[in-house]
This record gives sequence, C-alpha cells and structure tokens, in this order.
Amino acid sequence: MVIPKAPEPSEKIGRYRWVIVSLLFAAMVINYVDRQTIGILKSDLSKEFGWSEGDYADLVFYFQLSYAVAYLVWGKIMDKIGARWGFGIAFLIWQVAHIAHAGARGLNGFIFARMGLGIGEAGGFPGGIKAVAEWFPKKERAFATGIFNAGTNIGAIVTPLVVPGIVLAWGWQMAFIVTGVAGLIWLPIWLILYRTPRQHKKISAAELAHIEQDEADPVEKIPWVKLLTKRETWAYALGKFLIDPIWWMFLFWLPDFLGKRYGLDLKTFGPPLIAIYLLSDVGSVGGGWMSSKFMSMGWSINKARKITMLICALLAVPVMFASYADSVWLAVLIIGVATAAHQGFSANLYTLPSDVFPRGAVGSVVGIGGMLGAVGGMVFSKYIGQVLEKIGTYTPIFIVAGSAYLIALLVVHLLTPKMEPVKI
Repeated sequence: MVIPKAPEPSEKIGRYRWVIVSLLFAAMVINYVDRQTIGILKSDLSKEFGWSEGDYADLVFYFQLSYAVAYLVWGKIMDKIGARWGFGIAFLIWQVAHIAHAGARGLNGFIFARMGLGIGEAGGFPGGIKAVAEWFPKKERAFATGIFNAGTNIGAIVTPLVVPGIVLAWGWQMAFIVTGVAGLIWLPIWLILYRTPRQHKKISAAELAHIEQDEADPVEKIPWVKLLTKRETWAYALGKFLIDPIWWMFLFWLPDFLGKRYGLDLKTFGPPLIAIYLLSDVGSVGGGWMSSKFMSMGWSINKARKITMLICALLAVPVMFASYADSVWLAVLIIGVATAAHQGFSANLYTLPSDVFPRGAVGSVVGIGGMLGAVGGMVFSKYIGQVLEKIGTYTPIFIVAGSAYLIALLVVHLLTPKMEPVKI
C-alpha cells in the first residue's frame, strides 16, 4: 500500500481522480456503441431474417433478462474484488459477446449473443459507481457520475456515425467485428492505470485528503438480506425500475420511430440521432453539475438532489407529444430534451447509494437497483412490442415515458424523505 506523506498547507489539490473519470467515460462510450448497434440495424436485420415487432422485442427482452440477473451479481462482485478487476472482467465479457453477434445466423443466435452482452455490460455501472465512490468525496460524486455517464451519449452518437458506413462497405457482420476489436484497446489501459487512491503512486497527499474528506464509514461487507430491509435500497431500486425502461426504449427503438414516422433510414437518421444524444450529454453533465453546485451553495444533499431531479422530471413531460410533431427536427428537440432530462435525473439517482450507504454496501445496492431497472425494461419491452403490433403508433409509449420521472421522484421522496445516512 502506498500512503502519501501529509500534505503541506500550500499544496494544491491534484486532479488524478479526473483521469479515472475519463477512463470510465471511455468505457461507457464503448459500452453504448456495443449496445446500440442492434438498434441501428433493426430495420435491415428484420428484413434479412424476417423478424416481427414481437421478435425484436424478444431480442431486447432476453438481453435485459441476462442484464437483470448479472447486474445483481456484479454489484456483489464489485464490493468483493473491487472496481479494477471487476470492471475489467465485465468489459472483456461484453466485448467478446459483442463480436460474437457477427456469427449469428438467426433469431436464436442473436438472442444468445445479446444475453452474453447483457451479462458483461451489467458490470459497467456497478463498477463505475464503485470507482466514483472510491475516488470522489460526496459533494463531487454526482458531477463525476454525470461526466462518465455522458459517455453513454457519446457512444450513442458514435454508433450512427460509424456503423452505417461499415455496414454499407462490408456488411452488418463487420459492424460487430470492427467496433468490438477496436474497443478492446481500453482494457489494458484500465488495468495499468487504475488502483484505489491509497494504493496509487500518482496521487498527491492533498488529493488523497480531498477524496477522504467525508466522515469515515465502515468498509465491511453487508449481506443483501440486511440491505433489502432498508427503505433507501427500495428508493433507489424502484426509481431505477421506473426510469431505466424509458432509456432502453430510446436506445433500442428510436431509430425505428424515426424511420416509421419520418421515413428515415440507415443513410439518413444519423444527424437526428446525433442531435438527440448531444442534448443528452448536456443533461448528463448539467444534472450532475447542478446538484453539486447547489451543495456548494450550502444546500443539503437531500434538497440539492431532489430539486435537480424535479427540474429534470418536468423537462421530460413534453415527450408525451413527440409523435404529434410534424417536423422531424421538432421531434428531435422534444425527444432530445427528454433524454437530457433522463440523464440528469439518472446522474443524481445513481449517487443515492453512495450518498446514504457505507462504502461496503454501495456496489450491492447499485446491483439490486440495476436488476430491478432491467426487470422494468423487460416488462416495457413486451409492452412496446404489443403496442406496435396491435396499434402501430408510439403515442402510448411516449405517454408512459413522459410521466415516469415524476412518479419515480415521488417514490424516492416518500421512501427517503431526508436522505440521511443509513444506520446498519
């Protein structure tokens, strides 16, 4: 263990913790390129393999099923072996599964590959939240989470820029192979650069003191059974259950909506998707920054987080009317503001476990919440498939999307009215 010397009074706080965030950001970019590729190719693959709306919904369903189960397990793994090896193993699994899509020859082959992808990608956010909890004081965690979570939007921007060109030049199989192999570059960099703050030779004494400024909490592992008795666990988990399905919907069905409503295709829906996810980035960083700013003004964690979440929830409401927009760019604006609102809301919800639970429980609580979020996504995927097959319009889907965040905030507030540290 490397323990830096005591800081001198004039020593400036270092910034190595932001290197860690940049690594997490890059991993999320790769994560979402891998995740969204199937959505970009939905129309082409549906035609080639004869998929119905229900078949595609099943494809998403089984990804979320494996994601749900694995998310719970990864949370416990992160608490047991730490973010360095936990995140690294998860990353390797999801990259190999992503490349395996190229070998699929029908719906069952894609389902198998998607389930492998779900198992690996489920470790991304538990690992990221665990790393942020290790490297940042509470007042910076929402901002740090917002920054690395913004990588998901960059990944969603990169995908329509890169994948169509690869498909048009070499076929859909190479879209999975090229992006998968390129993404593997990240893994050795992570293993070389990541350590916990007290084990890291690059961190200064001043920065270590800054990271450890919060009151020390127990680091011993806490059983799931005990965590499940805490209201704060359910505040986070039910919040995820309500809002995660909305993000899944945007990710996996937005290209299809733009194609059916406005006639866009593989060659033309790139700019609208890029605009939507650029707005999402603003929401992700802005939502994290806003609550951190409120806390720097002297607001409590409870007030700062919830006021920020309320603002985001209200900004999501207009998406109910997205299907009625006559112009594709008006729809892009409405949906882009909603996805930005989701990311801002999510950045603050993600900090709830590290805000109120001791460090030894953070990964497990994140895992429980992620599992419930994926279960919500499974239910919503089936609902979307049924709506599109029987009604053929996205309007009922967007109505659910516009109301979910206010309901989620109400649930969080009722279960954690003061957002105080949990006594275990």
